[in-house]
Amino acid sequence: RCGMKEEKNRQIEEAVITEEALREAEKYIEEEEGPSRRLSGKMDIFITAVAVVMSLIHLYAAVGIIMTQVLRGIHVMFVLFLSFLVFPSFKRSKNRIIWYDYILALLGIAVIVYMLIDFDAFIYRSVVPNSWDIFFGVLLIFLVLEATRRTTGWIMPAVVIAFIIYAFIGPELPKPWTHRGYDIDRLVGHMYMTLEGIFGVPIDVSSTFIILFTIYGAFLEFSGAGKFFIDFSFAAMGGKPTGAGRTVTLASFLLGGPSGSGVATTVTLGSVAYPMLAKAGYSKDAAGGLLSAGGIGAILSPPVLGAAAFLIAEFLKISYLDVIIMACIPTCLYYWSIFLMVEIDAKKFGVKEIAVDKTYSLWQLTYLYGFHFISLIAIVAIMVLGYTPIMAVFWATVVAFAVSFIRRDTALTPAKLVKALRGGSIGVLSVASTCAAAGIIVGVVTLTGLGLKFSSIIIAYAGGSLLLTAIYTAIIVWVIGLAVPVTASYIISAVIAAPALIQLGVPDFAAHMFVFYYAILSEVSPPTALSCFAAAALTKGNPYKTTMYAWKYTLPAFIVPFMFTLDPKGAGILLKGSVIDVIWTTITAFIGIIALAGGVENWLIKQTTLYERIMFLAAGLLLFYPIPICDLIGFGLLILALLSNKLRKG
Repeated sequence: RCGMKEEKNRQIEEAVITEEALREAEKYIEEEEGPSRRLSGKMDIFITAVAVVMSLIHLYAAVGIIMTQVLRGIHVMFVLFLSFLVFPSFKRSKNRIIWYDYILALLGIAVIVYMLIDFDAFIYRSVVPNSWDIFFGVLLIFLVLEATRRTTGWIMPAVVIAFIIYAFIGPELPKPWTHRGYDIDRLVGHMYMTLEGIFGVPIDVSSTFIILFTIYGAFLEFSGAGKFFIDFSFAAMGGKPTGAGRTVTLASFLLGGPSGSGVATTVTLGSVAYPMLAKAGYSKDAAGGLLSAGGIGAILSPPVLGAAAFLIAEFLKISYLDVIIMACIPTCLYYWSIFLMVEIDAKKFGVKEIAVDKTYSLWQLTYLYGFHFISLIAIVAIMVLGYTPIMAVFWATVVAFAVSFIRRDTALTPAKLVKALRGGSIGVLSVASTCAAAGIIVGVVTLTGLGLKFSSIIIAYAGGSLLLTAIYTAIIVWVIGLAVPVTASYIISAVIAAPALIQLGVPDFAAHMFVFYYAILSEVSPPTALSCFAAAALTKGNPYKTTMYAWKYTLPAFIVPFMFTLDPKGAGILLKGSVIDVIWTTITAFIGIIALAGGVENWLIKQTTLYERIMFLAAGLLLFYPIPICDLIGFGLLILALLSNKLRKG
């Protein structure tokens, strides 16, 4: 016992986030968002000026009138120009710009200027492009691939190249993959000269929704909202043995929404909260798992979901408010699961109460800095009033700017304002280049009919079974997500996998939400679980054990999508259908998570036996299946397991 106490004390002493650990964790942010150069002097000023202009143009586009094709073209031009100057081609050129970077940046301008000079004539030539069209089209594809390689690594460009090859070699492929095949003229015409390929839906969403939300997030960051959200969580959740875990959960929800990045949220929060978790009694791996689960929850959560959520709205031609509404109950279920497991962990690990340094009480903190909540509330309120998400985030940004002047230490003075405008544009580069590359994939899919072919293959392997089709779809999305970022994973899966579910009668909104959730969950799935690896770098824990703990906390998120996919009544969890279905599926889901938490943790009122654990797990799964007989059996098993767990001695 003395040895265990000494080991625990040693872990607490080591729970100081060193600069080395923080740098190691930040590598995973770079892996997700690209390793940007650290420039100074005149070049830094120049890049700042260009980024500020980019942000201002997009803010103007939210309220002014810019033609769709012009806005998308300008967006891609800025993204390419800045990407080649901000992101190095190789590690050895990390802090200096090489001569060919300037050439690539200028070519990024040239391909768009050529397109926009006489766009009407240009777009009419899309079926029969001339030699200059082909030259600039091939050049644009190359530039997009290179920008994507710099921001996200080699895998995404390799996937895009594979799709391009597929477009060329269609006649040589075996059935059912065969298609007529397309030459360079047709491919370039489709990708460069229409609003279907590179300038299709993904770039449309990036140039309207995503960049405005990254600007809004930068305004919150530089006005000190992130610090307030963490301090607010500490003040609200401290004072109990479960206070440390609850603090991390609430802070991840508040901090991650505006950030839109699971890895960044994990690192930002972990650098502050890990020492507290260690003192409370969490092991390195358990603490890392909780931090990464919280970080992923951030991009599942309204009102600012991850970038893929904007794409759902655009693909389905529904309002972004509808997507937010559909995400509400699944988000509550996700955090309900984490809170339950935090409570159980407190009993299992003997978690201790931590004295939190409270400079201000919760009420004092809210009184002094609570204005940071106003802009978040404004986003939803403005959309409820009937305005578009673009207008909502624009005015929320204006509100965030205005209320920042309530206190001197949060005011977005000219220097901070410039940093926020720069941060908004730089923050979108990785996602935007991914969207441009994903547009090529979508273009190939629409040209070749691959989506329907792939769907028929999935359904054939599943024998027409909806359950097997959903499982295969989940596996496909998971595998794709291991290789490419969340946004690209969703786009690829939405065009090749979601149609299989829709063909079997699943509503299109449910199919796309299914794909959306599994694309996000790739962030906590080995072997490339970036959020978990970043958390492990901070805590100095084992990355794979950390991933397993994260899986434990995120388990309901892997199951909830099946609930609204396998039966029409399950759509109640997305606030679709009759009031009775919504209420009943919500109640059974919340109770089902209690059962799952007990089974996964091997503990509820006290440690479970093998039979109790099996009953808890079975009850949880049955309660998630939206059929009355399954709910009845699930309730029965849960009651039996609870009685056994409570009444059993020992």
